[in-house]
Amino acid sequence: MTGTRRVIAAAFLLPALVLLGALVLYPIGYSVYRSFFDQAGTGFAGLDNYQALFTDATILTAVKNNAIWVVFAPTVATALGLIFAVLTERIRWGTAFKLIVFMPMAISMLAAGIIFRLVYDQAPERGVANAVAVSVHDTFTEPAGFPKARPLPVHPLEKGDGGAFVSKEPIRAGEPLLVPLVGVAPAKMPGDARPAEGAPTVSGDRDGNGNGDKISGTAWLDFTRGGGGKPNVVDPQELGLKGLTVEAVKDGEVIATATAGADGVFTLPASADGAQLRLPADNFREPYNGVDWLGPSLVTPGIIGSYVWMWAGFAMVLIAAGLAGLPRELLEAARVDGANEWQVFRRITVPMLAPVLAVVLVTLMINVLKVFDLVFIIAPGSSQDDANVLALQLYRSSFGTDADLGIGSAIAVLLLLLVIPVMLFNIRRIRKEGRR
Repeated sequence: MTGTRRVIAAAFLLPALVLLGALVLYPIGYSVYRSFFDQAGTGFAGLDNYQALFTDATILTAVKNNAIWVVFAPTVATALGLIFAVLTERIRWGTAFKLIVFMPMAISMLAAGIIFRLVYDQAPERGVANAVAVSVHDTFTEPAGFPKARPLPVHPLEKGDGGAFVSKEPIRAGEPLLVPLVGVAPAKMPGDARPAEGAPTVSGDRDGNGNGDKISGTAWLDFTRGGGGKPNVVDPQELGLKGLTVEAVKDGEVIATATAGADGVFTLPASADGAQLRLPADNFREPYNGVDWLGPSLVTPGIIGSYVWMWAGFAMVLIAAGLAGLPRELLEAARVDGANEWQVFRRITVPMLAPVLAVVLVTLMINVLKVFDLVFIIAPGSSQDDANVLALQLYRSSFGTDADLGIGSAIAVLLLLLVIPVMLFNIRRIRKEGRR
């Protein structure tokens, strides 16, 4: 009977063992074997391929980025999942909130990569992240009025220091100040700008405060639609540069400041006589276009953010299931003994959820070691080397233009060696839980 049962058991296990050997053991064994051969696969390379893993700058970047992924992505996703699970436990619409947070799990990695490639787009009109960054920045810092404006060589202005423009000649009383600029698209002009007016030579006591005569000038867009017009002359169809800031500078110090009105006219005090007219660089600075999320320094944190967006819901659901199984009488007893909610969370809830948190953390650690899709889709070609990870480098080494299956196999073996300790920890933890 015993022998018969063993034969029957072996017969039932044989198909599974064949599949296991064909789909798991053989690929692993062949990858280890192939990693000891050169690019062509005909010459024995020894440990040269493994040596390249720790000497090649591109592969070292991938190893470093994988370490960043393993440390931060699972930790942040698990922490957010814990926070969401605890907070949604006490609100009436907690189920709806959990559904929304878990919904990204239904999206493929490819689709999520495309979504976040658009989210991180540099142009604020397309990229949500930069649209928010620009809105916040412009709330506290007023944008420049005329970022592309500049004088022509024939104009009475020349380039100064730091992006400013200065007059070629000092201000003289009795002479109107001309500030003609070009380079502003008519559609970008202020909506309430009016046709520019030539400033009077002497404005007199225009504000009625008894300070005496003032010096007037005109700042305008020296461009006529459809052609025509003369340079340095206010033509009837040319608009005033409303809001342009003008300064009078003497001996390096600003002695007066004025702002052009809707018709481009501005006024300086009589004390500006002999000073140099200056248009500050703040009039012309480029508009703030947000953060370079996909640049070399932020591309990896940005991609990790997209991963957390997808997997925080997974962590939340598992932790919420563990939270539902906690003995409520223990939590209530702690509150009766005078513990506040933070103490209950830190000293009772988290320790009792430790097995669940370990499951989530280990699962996500194994998952991030294999991350490929998000990095490949989100990182642009200019910064893909900076966002490189081992799974992506495995693909590039094995199937790129200079494919080297020896290097690719060595990377695959390295990934296997990195996953094994995490898997052993998980198996040991599962066995320990089973004995309880």
